[in-house]
Amino acid sequence: MTDEASEANYRGAVVREGKEGTRSGLKTAFVRWPENKAEIVSREETDNYVVLREHVTRGPATDGSELVAPFDVLAVYSFEGDKCSRVEFIR
Repeated sequence: MTDEASEANYRGAVVREGKEGTRSGLKTAFVRWPENKAEIVSREETDNYVVLREHVTRGPATDGSELVAPFDVLAVYSFEGDKCSRVEFIR
């Protein structure tokens, strides 16, 4: 990832900023949902973009919150050279 990489909702608000923000956000998510899994259903690649269709299951949360139903998401990865600069999620 680039140092300025970000994760965002598609055409929406940035939810994690910078390489370290992305790392800490993912770490927090995996602490909350240790059984979190994303199965890659399909992959498309063009120039500086990779689009993954993922089927996500989370399992029980460690904080006791309600179970999240499995869901599908499109993850659009933008690249600058060989590093990811932005990920946008379409859910």
